[in-house]
Amino acid sequence: MTVRQPRYSKEEFAQRGNELYERKIRSQVELGNYGKIVAIDIETGSFEVADNIVNATERLFERYPDAQPWAIRIGHPSVFRFGSRSLKKTL
Repeated sequence: MTVRQPRYSKEEFAQRGNELYERKIRSQVELGNYGKIVAIDIETGSFEVADNIVNATERLFERYPDAQPWAIRIGHPSVFRFGSRSLKKTL
């Protein structure tokens, strides 16, 4: 089993991942994928979309074994939430 080590600080991970998502990936994945997870390799910009974080990151690692993955839930401000209130905006 490969032991992967982060090469960036938590802050840089977040900055790179969020920037890639907003600049390049969001427009490609948002329509029809609300609530799914996108795992992004913060070094290459490659990504995988899946129903959960495990499947998304595993598929990314299959393509890029040395990936540095950042995960985002499509249409939400974070991957996980705590509490019972929905984060989905009501119209």
